[in-house]
Amino acid sequence: MDRVSDIDFAALCAGRKFQPSPLAWEDQVLYFLLLDRFSDDKEQGYRGNDGEPVTGGHTLPYDPAVDNGNAVATPDNAAVWRDAGGKWCHGNLRGLTGKIGYLKRMGVTAIWLSPIFKQVSFQPTYHGYGIQDFLSVDPHFGSVADLGKMVRTAHANGIYVILDIILNHSGNVFTYAVENGEPPWRGGTYPVVGFNNEQGAASLPFQDYEQNPMPVGKDDAVWPGEFQNPACFTQKGRIRSWDYDPEFREGDFFDLKDINHGYGPDAGYTPSPALLNLCEIYKYWIAAADIDGYRIDTVKHMDIGATRFFVSAIKEFAQTIGKENFLLVGEITGGRERAFDTLEETGLDAALGIDDVQLKLEGLMKGENNPEEYFNLFRNSLLVRKDSHVWFKDKVVTMINDHDQVCKGEHKARFCAAGDGSKLALGALALNAMTIGIPCIYYGTEQRFDGRGDWDGADRYIRETMFGGSFGAFRSKERHFFDESGDLFRELADILKLREEKLVLRRGRQYLREISGDGVNFDLPRIMGGRMLSVVAWSRILDKTEMVLAVNTDPDNAHKAWVLMDAGLHPAGSSLKCVYSTQHGDEGALVLTVQRKGAAGDIAAVELDVPAAGFVVLE
Repeated sequence: MDRVSDIDFAALCAGRKFQPSPLAWEDQVLYFLLLDRFSDDKEQGYRGNDGEPVTGGHTLPYDPAVDNGNAVATPDNAAVWRDAGGKWCHGNLRGLTGKIGYLKRMGVTAIWLSPIFKQVSFQPTYHGYGIQDFLSVDPHFGSVADLGKMVRTAHANGIYVILDIILNHSGNVFTYAVENGEPPWRGGTYPVVGFNNEQGAASLPFQDYEQNPMPVGKDDAVWPGEFQNPACFTQKGRIRSWDYDPEFREGDFFDLKDINHGYGPDAGYTPSPALLNLCEIYKYWIAAADIDGYRIDTVKHMDIGATRFFVSAIKEFAQTIGKENFLLVGEITGGRERAFDTLEETGLDAALGIDDVQLKLEGLMKGENNPEEYFNLFRNSLLVRKDSHVWFKDKVVTMINDHDQVCKGEHKARFCAAGDGSKLALGALALNAMTIGIPCIYYGTEQRFDGRGDWDGADRYIRETMFGGSFGAFRSKERHFFDESGDLFRELADILKLREEKLVLRRGRQYLREISGDGVNFDLPRIMGGRMLSVVAWSRILDKTEMVLAVNTDPDNAHKAWVLMDAGLHPAGSSLKCVYSTQHGDEGALVLTVQRKGAAGDIAAVELDVPAAGFVVLE
């Protein structure tokens, strides 16, 4: 389609039954993948969607004994591998469609997919955030038909699909009339040479589509045609100060061109034609592909009123086709207070937990943070100015790895990059899955990807390919990682299955529990001697059911600890059953609850034995 006005919603929706939304998004387990880095549909030796081995491809499974580092044996080889990570690697929608069974068997119930829209042709924007045509699928990924087939396959396997979308900016679709082409924001507009053609030359008039005397090819300028209008862009140059308002709202995100959304107060915002068209575009993708939710990029850089307007438009449209709980997640950098204020002001459903949440979850499992720093992120009533507890169970998407790691600055690497990360990965994933929030697994985490480049902390190293190619994980090439036999994949699948079976583990309240070595003196676990090697225990409570969970942050030694529980839920003489342990012989064992009078009333406690770097669950 060339224009937004070409969209025929009546034809798109006629006679169709759309996938209904889930009742509660905190019930789901998300899996975030960069499409270019996930699967090219050329692997063999993995299990297909039907569970049977696939033999048709040519890329063999990774063997750590011989394949680790096979792409960087010489400095020249290493340079080729590094260079490949900054280019298109050719993962596609067909490849993802064939790996839905892999995700289902892991326990994933929703895919969060990087942007699939057509990118500027003269830059390697494999990540999807440099859009040139908002109404087309990038040919690197496939077609609209391929997208529809992937979504139908996911839905048939009980998996929802969330698309990553961009409202704040387009790709690098025009060039400023200044010496280097990328002037800094100073508050005013800059002159523009013209729209860029498919080679990146600013050879096309910077004027309205209807008045342009020159033919504009589908790889030129920006599409749909309504965006070929200078008024669609702020034209104020790139952001330098990421926390100065209005610079971070008006400026360009690097060379990506900022879109003009409108003006006015938040409650009475006047949308621009560009924002109105973006609303129609993203309604189109819901209808065309039966999408279940959106993750909205760079929300911090948009007016609150613009985000609020978009949220209302999308929610209302989704309800008209039976998606009553269409998910809208915002990427909101700048700390929790900004994030939760933005949620309340805009109507977004949830924020990505890529600031405090990610760092403190990782720090807890590695013994570098006191556990209460992580657990308190979810119960700060005062943060949203409420007098009673507000539990952020469905307001935060939590994860330990992601694709850009804003929270880590220039030192980007995955959880398993150094130290004991590889040993502690299961505990970190268990914390992520079994504490409050909407858990999300970043692709490759289940295979212990380390994101190490050994040269610098560039984004490319935390964006390895699952399918091998020329930029595989662990500095490898031509080997894929769809291995369901590894211990981390199998244990994670067991943990996520338990989460699915137990409502309390998805929706229950959450309490970090005090522990004791002698059963008499209790306190919260804290860092001692520079690193916390300890049991960390918490409860999830729903109605009259309490389940007790614990990880061990010591990678080498088992630890025992008494753990306090809710005495009102555990009469004297009661017992709990171990329903999961990384030491599988312990499952099924009964553990007696000790109850006695304390200074503040009845006390109930249970003694846990947690394996090294392990995880246990009692009910």
